[in-house]
Amino acid sequence: MKIRVVCIGKTGKSFLAEAEAYYMNRLKHYISFEKIEIPDIKQTKRLSEEEIKYKEGLVILAKIPASDRVILLDENGKSFSSVGFSQYMQQQFNRGGQGLTFVIGGPYGFSEDVYNRAESKISLSKMTFSHQMIRPIFIEQLYRAMTILKGEPYHHQ
Repeated sequence: MKIRVVCIGKTGKSFLAEAEAYYMNRLKHYISFEKIEIPDIKQTKRLSEEEIKYKEGLVILAKIPASDRVILLDENGKSFSSVGFSQYMQQQFNRGGQGLTFVIGGPYGFSEDVYNRAESKISLSKMTFSHQMIRPIFIEQLYRAMTILKGEPYHHQ
C-alpha cells in the first residue's frame, strides 16, 4: 500500500523542511511514501475564504488517485495517542487497497468537495498549528507508528 500526504504550499522555513526530509528518509524503510505539494493559489487577495478553499479543493482532488482512501487532517477529527494511531494504521493496512492519502489543507481548511471525498478525519491536537508545522509533525507520527508496529525501540511508554 502506498501512503501519500497531499499538502498546500511549500514549507517556507528550512528547519521544517529539514525535519520533513529527515522523517521521510526514515519512513521509506517501512512503507512506500510520497509527499505531494500543491502550489499556493495565486492572487488570493481578491478571493473569499470559500473561493480559496474551492480552488484548493479542485487541485487536491485532482492529485488523489480514485482508488485511494482519503483521510483529512482536521481539527474536528478523531484524536489518537501514538500507540492508538499505530493501531489505526494497522487497521488501514489490514483493509488492503492500493493507497491511502492523508490531506493537510491550507490555512482555511477544506472545501465541501474535499470533505465529501474523505472517508474520515483525524486530529493531531486540540491546538491549532500552521499547515506548514503539521507536515513534519505528521510525518514523524507516521514514522513512529511504523516503528511501534515493528516493535522497534523508537517509541517509549
